[in-house]
Amino acid sequence: MKKDLKFYLKLFSSTFFLSAFTFGGGYVIVPLMRKKFVDQYHWIEEKEMLDLIAIAQCSPGAIAVNASILIGYRLAGILGSLVTILGTVLPPLLILSVISIAYTAFRDSVVVQNVLRGMQAGVAAVIVDVVITMAIPFVKAKKVLPMLVMLGAFSATYFFDINIIFIILICGIIGAISMYVSNHRKGGVNK
Repeated sequence: MKKDLKFYLKLFSSTFFLSAFTFGGGYVIVPLMRKKFVDQYHWIEEKEMLDLIAIAQCSPGAIAVNASILIGYRLAGILGSLVTILGTVLPPLLILSVISIAYTAFRDSVVVQNVLRGMQAGVAAVIVDVVITMAIPFVKAKKVLPMLVMLGAFSATYFFDINIIFIILICGIIGAISMYVSNHRKGGVNK
């Protein structure tokens, strides 16, 4: 892949348009990034994209910005990260600047409130799509533990209203134990 001005413009415009026309935050932009960089451009492999998304989720800050940083760095180093950060952050900055000027007109508008409610339904559908897309490899591989963790985390949040920090810590502990057991079994077989 040749990293010339045309490449950087394509990288910037991709992240700019994804960020500009995505409503709902990081979990909505992630599948769109996957479709753009994995399926359309073939710049990143599917497994590597899932790894980058997992790292972005674990890092502090907005997942969309974190994913952009990682994708940019993976594709073109530090300059790529700077280009993707600018492309991801610029649209919300511009949109919020315009909205803040006319905040009082938007705040009381019934039309705007109804549009936002409709967008919430769309965001929910995209999040369901992300969950299904990320769960399919585990279902195909018949990996029970990740599916149980996913269902347990959902149940703990939705039904029992457990703080997300505790859920993340418990999932991290389960993941660490699972990796330890897996590595221990592999080590025991090789001896």
